[in-house]
Amino acid sequence: MSATQSLAPQGYGADRKWFAKLELKLVPFVNKTHLKQLAFVGPLRIQRPFYPEDGVCHLYILHPPGGLVSGDKLHIHAHCSAHSQSLLTTPSAGKIYGQDSDGVVQGQTVHLQLADNAECEWLPQETLIFNNANAELDTRIELADTARFIGWDLVCLGRPASDAPFHQGQVKQRIRVWRNERLVLNEHVQLSAGSELQQARVGFAGNNVFGTLLATGVDFEPALLEQLRQLLPSPEFSLTQRLGVLLVRYLGDNMNECRAGMWQAWRVIRPVLLMREVCIPRIWLT
Repeated sequence: MSATQSLAPQGYGADRKWFAKLELKLVPFVNKTHLKQLAFVGPLRIQRPFYPEDGVCHLYILHPPGGLVSGDKLHIHAHCSAHSQSLLTTPSAGKIYGQDSDGVVQGQTVHLQLADNAECEWLPQETLIFNNANAELDTRIELADTARFIGWDLVCLGRPASDAPFHQGQVKQRIRVWRNERLVLNEHVQLSAGSELQQARVGFAGNNVFGTLLATGVDFEPALLEQLRQLLPSPEFSLTQRLGVLLVRYLGDNMNECRAGMWQAWRVIRPVLLMREVCIPRIWLT
């Protein structure tokens, strides 16, 4: 038996696994949404709930290691009870580092469940995919009939600011949305560095930053879509609406531009969807 094989049960080798899980239940009480239940395994935590706007519960999800190495699996599960109002975000960019010599997958699964008349915003900061990563990102959103949701997923391949491109590795990303147990959005990207998908004009066209904002819960008027088209630069940003889901997409080379555009879209969409102006989480400004 090799040294690597003998160490595998201790967390090394092709079988290595580092598991973390966070489960939340948000419940309205009187005029405020409370964190009713909290359970965690491994290095996933939250700061205490904040209430910078009426009774909306702002939660900051913390991953103290700061990044994912081979074998890391993060699972975030939030159940939003009827009439609850919540905003979930992260204090900094997520990082997925290069894979080990065994190529063990590293990634994150997010599962959000919204009961009738629940409102939830899932607004994490961007994810940085380091060169030679083997990343899997899976977001699953289950909505009752009258639930309202807005969220985004922003990804940067490599670290352009540090002249560290993504020329080796792979990324799998999946985003699925159900409304009343009907699948209304199902997207699956499987991207290998240097592949035709990454380089072709009908794919990523050599760009390294991509993002998707989705909003659902009301019928958005054509005037709102036109306002967003006028506000966001083209061709980097595009908009579609289908099966009750509004999508704002970015494809380009500048995460600052992507982030700023998504913030602007959020400012326009939130008052229409949730009947309140935006309230910037203070963690974004520190």
